[in-house]
Amino acid sequence: MIVHKMAFLAAILIFFLTSSVPVHSRETFACDTKDAATKTLRFCQLSVPIPERVRDLIGRLTLAEKVSLLGNTATAIPRLGIKGYEWWSEALHGVSNVGPGTKFGGVYPAATSFPQVITTVASFNASLWESIGRVVSNEARAMYNGGVGGLTYWSPNVNILRDPRWGRGQETPGEDPVVAGKYAASYVRGLQGNDRSRLKVAACCKHFTAYDLDNWNGVSKQDIEDTYDVPFRMCVKEGNVASIMCSYNQVNGVPTCADPNLLKKTIRNQWGLNGYIVSDCDSVGVLYDTQHYTGTPEEAAAKSIKAGLDLDCGPFLGAHTIDAVKKNLLRESDIDNAVVNTLTVQMRLGMFDGDIVAQPYGHLGPAHVCTPVHKGLALEAAHQGIVLLKNRGPSLPLSRLHHRTVAVIGPNSDATVAMIGNYAGIACGYTSPVQGIAGYARTVHNEGCADVHCIDDRLFDGAVEAARGADATVLVMGLDQSIEAEFKDRNSLLLPGKQQELISRVARASKGPVILVLMSGGPIDVSFAEKDPKVSAIVWAGYPGQEGGTAIADILFGSANPGGKLPMTWYPQDYLTNLPMTEMSMRPIKSKQIPGRTYRFYDGPVVYPFGHGLSYTRFTHSIADAPKVIPIAVRGRNGTVSGAIRVTHARCNRLSLGVHVDITNVGSRDGTHTMLVFSAPPGGEWAPKKQLVAFERVHVAAGEKKRVQVNIHVCKYLSVVDRAGIRRIPIGDHGIHIGDETHTVSLHASTLGVIKS
Repeated sequence: MIVHKMAFLAAILIFFLTSSVPVHSRETFACDTKDAATKTLRFCQLSVPIPERVRDLIGRLTLAEKVSLLGNTATAIPRLGIKGYEWWSEALHGVSNVGPGTKFGGVYPAATSFPQVITTVASFNASLWESIGRVVSNEARAMYNGGVGGLTYWSPNVNILRDPRWGRGQETPGEDPVVAGKYAASYVRGLQGNDRSRLKVAACCKHFTAYDLDNWNGVSKQDIEDTYDVPFRMCVKEGNVASIMCSYNQVNGVPTCADPNLLKKTIRNQWGLNGYIVSDCDSVGVLYDTQHYTGTPEEAAAKSIKAGLDLDCGPFLGAHTIDAVKKNLLRESDIDNAVVNTLTVQMRLGMFDGDIVAQPYGHLGPAHVCTPVHKGLALEAAHQGIVLLKNRGPSLPLSRLHHRTVAVIGPNSDATVAMIGNYAGIACGYTSPVQGIAGYARTVHNEGCADVHCIDDRLFDGAVEAARGADATVLVMGLDQSIEAEFKDRNSLLLPGKQQELISRVARASKGPVILVLMSGGPIDVSFAEKDPKVSAIVWAGYPGQEGGTAIADILFGSANPGGKLPMTWYPQDYLTNLPMTEMSMRPIKSKQIPGRTYRFYDGPVVYPFGHGLSYTRFTHSIADAPKVIPIAVRGRNGTVSGAIRVTHARCNRLSLGVHVDITNVGSRDGTHTMLVFSAPPGGEWAPKKQLVAFERVHVAAGEKKRVQVNIHVCKYLSVVDRAGIRRIPIGDHGIHIGDETHTVSLHASTLGVIKS
């Protein structure tokens, strides 16, 4: 009887853990239908429009209660039946426990951990980015229902990877502003859903603007407009994001979180943010305590709120706002404006709609986290993001028939947690590289170095012997969070310690092909390996997520055909000469010997260029159809200066360049091709060398041809920015480059009538 009873109880437990019926432990946040005192209040009535509900609630709050809602840890208001709420949760590439709003445990021990953003972006696949967002928000909603997660996620990070040494570069969508903006809009749509009136979760694009250092040398209006602000503008206007986070740094002497030109004028009025603005953590305190921007804490609180800040990640506003009102530095109506924005987002999330179970996402529970489908998408994302940098011979893919024994060497060869990068949670499980390769061949494993720092050669002999006796050798090298991370920038682009020596010694000894697999967020100068004929192939895996080992093995043995492209330039170590990280200029400065940054403005030697990536098959392009001339209707002569039309003076609505491209797979394997379309504007001091204007990822079977159409918005993507920060369309010949194919389109102006400048 005892055995049967135990089996019965176990069956019940399995049912509850795997059933689609969620285990709810979240108390109703507000407007509980069982609470007779509050359920009839106007702000609880679902039939009333949200703006009216918010106004009703604001009218019931005292000043102290309003101020208690200005910090990330908002306190409860028991007399109105409102629970406390923690705003800070993170979901950079999966639900994370970095912020205090989300915790793992119980029936929610883990969440799907996708590849780090820099790796996922290498897929250049906007539909993949949105799909990942949908999965992450499903798991986030499930954890919220279970009482262990939040609904406001301060992700994604859409800053530009400006300097290759930056430790947080791994979190970003790379160096191109259009790619970063497309990623932002796609991931945000996946997280939030497509219903603007109701949010699945509330995303947040951060850190606005010109962020990654505090003590830098200033930034030009030109660079702000054509580089740093682009992803945020696209995040708001195309992604309809519910929040923007202002950064802790100053922009030309003004802290971003206290700058009304940035917060009120730009984000809210020009771009039309429908949501709230939150500070980077402790930013308001920093502008008073560290930057000494104001003389008193009350002035800091007042300036931030009046500038347009709605929520403080930190305790500063909660501690000093009431005194700011008492000193007549701030009006209560200013506080109302901030609280209106945060309460509106909470109502759009359904937090004031009563019982969770009755809401659209109320069915989500433990069975919807770490599902086989979610794990499969994490694997697919890693497949698509891995980049083949070199393939001599070709040596890849390896053959299960001819490469039966594989030596797997290197400090990242058995990596698990290292594969998910930073701002991660607890993964559902891991497959390390050596485990993945073991699914294809017998492995001989030797790490060669104790860790990625590789400070000595004590383990080298064993690694050399392993390579000498194997049919093929895979070296899994690179970086981890002990080398590059938040608050940890690199001072070199070379491999750490004696990693280069280990690679060269193993390559000399190996009797079979030698494959170098690199894990990193930022670029690495591996010129030595690129030039070494004994290093047969090089693969960049980035930080490939929980399924990384399987994905790497699938690529190496040809079960998956690589199609990723580098979302950043890989510079040689010499690039860093005379280039301080504090230099914010994107364009070269000859007087300072500043070489320029990113593929758009740097034209010196590289290890691998932006957009580089090989395949196991070969694709050709031909431009089948594209216009040669595009007239631009201009309202008046004042819009044209030095051969460039001011964008605000052009009729932009339907001004598009349609390009039809035939892509042919002339190889013997099916493959996915990432087509990158660049524009080279007419020469001039305003223009970059070239700029990405469109990209498409297309699957093409061996021997097949597919026609792809891309539509390039002329005002958005063929424009450049002058030194005053004004966006203009250069008149004249623009080169459109797709692989080796080039098409010239001439833009010319036609005047409609006179308008004022």
